Amino acid sequence: MNYVEALNYINDKNKFGSRLGLDVMEKLLELLGNPHLDMKYIHVAGTNGKGSTSAYMAAILKEAGYRVGVFTSPYLERFNERISINGEDISNERLAVITERVKEKIETMVKEGYEHPTTFEIVTTIAFVYFSEEDVDYTILEVGLGGREDSTNIIENSYASVITTIDFDHTDVLGDTLGKIAYEKAGIIKENGLVISYPQEKEAFEVIEKIALEKKAKLIRCPMENVEIINLNQEGGIFNFKYKEYNFKNIKIELLGQHQIYNATLALMTMLILRDKGLIYLTNEQIKEGLEKTKWAGRLEVLKKNPTFLIDGAHNLQGAKTLAESIKNFRYNKLILGIAILKDKDVDHIVETIVPLADEIVITEVNMPRKMEAEKLEEIIKKHNNNTYIERDIKKAIDKSFDLASEEDLIVFGGSLYLIGDVRKILLKNN
Repeated sequence: MNYVEALNYINDKNKFGSRLGLDVMEKLLELLGNPHLDMKYIHVAGTNGKGSTSAYMAAILKEAGYRVGVFTSPYLERFNERISINGEDISNERLAVITERVKEKIETMVKEGYEHPTTFEIVTTIAFVYFSEEDVDYTILEVGLGGREDSTNIIENSYASVITTIDFDHTDVLGDTLGKIAYEKAGIIKENGLVISYPQEKEAFEVIEKIALEKKAKLIRCPMENVEIINLNQEGGIFNFKYKEYNFKNIKIELLGQHQIYNATLALMTMLILRDKGLIYLTNEQIKEGLEKTKWAGRLEVLKKNPTFLIDGAHNLQGAKTLAESIKNFRYNKLILGIAILKDKDVDHIVETIVPLADEIVITEVNMPRKMEAEKLEEIIKKHNNNTYIERDIKKAIDKSFDLASEEDLIVFGGSLYLIGDVRKILLKNN
């Protein structure tokens, strides 16, 4: 099996859809010798901020000299991004070799009467095998969907369960209240474990507290009230943070937006607590250096200047609100918005949050079955803004946005992570 064959095999299994539950994962990993056991995990769940919080923690640990495996999703430009060690994506060759081995075990289990693993179960398994073979020091494991029955939750123990912001998303699967969603996210909490949570809405935090109590886990709420923002602009942010006897001054980050200061704080807190428990060894300077060096593509990322070209996923309501708030940190004359949204998202609320900010709007489509057709999206957008153009082809949508913009303007593409992955690939290729 070569790389292309491996990707085709993995993507073909999308036909099995998604599945919550761990029985299939348990059998597949057993056949592979249980590579997920005996690794040191930091498990990350939440609605938004999982990826950047994971990136911050990975950068800090790398700065301290550790080898850190990171499993994340989705990818922006290239599948291999989902499985990396110290910022280096899994190679094509290793992905192909491990996929072939996993495929053989899947054929065995299906013959024994087990259900066929889904794409996400297969990819999670490949990550476990890779990190185990590479003998990483720590694995940062990002939940795919929910937490309780997500395939990453096959792990028995973790150094920490980190819960980022909880909001409404995937309500058809996770539930239609913050409490129900929090119940699924808090499913990653382990018996006698450690939980570090972003300050949540009362309804969500009460659920996390209840589950932590039931599992005799220690719950620590990250004290965001101890964050002092010194500077926040289109180049990044500077902030201070106090926790117990620790007093961090002038922490710099390059990721944009106020929310990234809070995500960085959650990562910082997690590192401090694990250090206090004697589970990791690093200095305050390594923490600060790691935070400053953190990169996270596609989230409030400036790809070009004159005009400023900004991309951001903004694929759910909380993400759209964050984008709307972050745009205030930019200086511009006119805002041109490029937008595409998946039809199973909270389209109306995403649109009403970001569309009124734009002077002109270029509507496009992502290249996948779940896309919302441009004409249907335009109907919703026109309730808030009539200055619309349709360019179904993403490259043409980018070109149109530049046609509409002068050097002092701001171009923003968002509404879907799949959209910004393609936009990023196109724009960086042409630069």
